Amino acid sequence: MINTPTGKTYVGSDELYAEVQRTMRLCAEMNNGWHTEAEVREYLRQITASEVDDTVRVFPPFNINYGRRTTFGKGSFVNFGCTFLALGGITIEEGVFIAPHVVLATEFHPEDPETRHSLLTKPIIIRRNAWIGANATILAGVTIGENAIVAAGAVVSKDVPDNTIVGGVPAKVIREIKK
Repeated sequence: MINTPTGKTYVGSDELYAEVQRTMRLCAEMNNGWHTEAEVREYLRQITASEVDDTVRVFPPFNINYGRRTTFGKGSFVNFGCTFLALGGITIEEGVFIAPHVVLATEFHPEDPETRHSLLTKPIIIRRNAWIGANATILAGVTIGENAIVAAGAVVSKDVPDNTIVGGVPAKVIREIKK
């Protein structure tokens, strides 16, 4: 692993691949058949190798490639069919709602064809009480502000301010949320 100014660059390692394989196995088990909420949370604890509060809800199928850098805040909810490319780290704070088929992608590749096989990462942070709409994609390095709403289908490539609604491709501020 080489540190870079924009995040981390990963070159394939046996250790990394072993962890990805472990995580994929746990996801396959969790996504195969019906499980109680408590059983799903137990899978999430194993996937993230951390505590997951009993108020967290994730509806399978759920796919994540690297759970050890992912945290779920109390009362957070992740709906069906979400995919987390999480090597760069994903922080989901308290009360976050994530709708079906959302993609959180902390990973990307360099533009230069000579180095394109390396993997760059930047973390994603979703602040308290944010709501991510169905089929939205949040890209590496983005922070979604507190109470913010990301409209369905949006592609978010820049930080979203607190108390705003963003939408479109690329996502832009639509308006502020009035309290």
